[in-house]
Amino acid sequence: MADLILSDHFVDQEQQHEADHLGMWTFLVTEILFFGALFATYCAYHFLYPKGFHAGSNELDVTLGTINTGILLTSSLTMALSVHAAEVKDKKRILIFLAVTCLLGLVFLGVKSFEYAHKFHEHLVPGPNFVIPEEVGGYIPGFEMFIFLYFFMTGLHALHVLIGIVLLAVLFTLVASDRLTKSTAIVLEMSGLYWHFVDIVWIFLFPLLYLLGRSS
Repeated sequence: MADLILSDHFVDQEQQHEADHLGMWTFLVTEILFFGALFATYCAYHFLYPKGFHAGSNELDVTLGTINTGILLTSSLTMALSVHAAEVKDKKRILIFLAVTCLLGLVFLGVKSFEYAHKFHEHLVPGPNFVIPEEVGGYIPGFEMFIFLYFFMTGLHALHVLIGIVLLAVLFTLVASDRLTKSTAIVLEMSGLYWHFVDIVWIFLFPLLYLLGRSS
């Protein structure tokens, strides 16, 4: 694999490495602020409409949410193992763990798609065809808002997972063909930070959507 190429505007490779880290952390901070605003919005509406959010949370499948939590936690482990493999220059293990991480990401999206499909089948989607389930017992303020936030927040997270899968798939191709022009460890480390961030977001989403409202 090719060594790290030093760009003209850097003094040495260490400075370039630090700049890579700073750039990634700056990006992640903006993402944290964005998702943090969504979490704050959810909590505010939950405070205003506790009964509606309780009813909405009861419509979610905790089992599927738990399965997806396990999937993403496992993918964090395989991503970390891929980064470690890059540090010791073990190409075979890099490819194996990248492939497993991508596969776990796809399984996560598959489970989430199944969950979405069930909601669409039940017309439990905000919009003109929205139907309140019989077990809810009629209109409850905040119920549809919960469903909207559920789709918006988990959909946005799923998009980030998809972006991560595409990124890792590109890295897999580059590593497999020895066309990676930067240090493998650095590139994978930056990608790993993004993937771990996506996993952490879900660690907050799962209890917020599936458990907190249910316990109200």
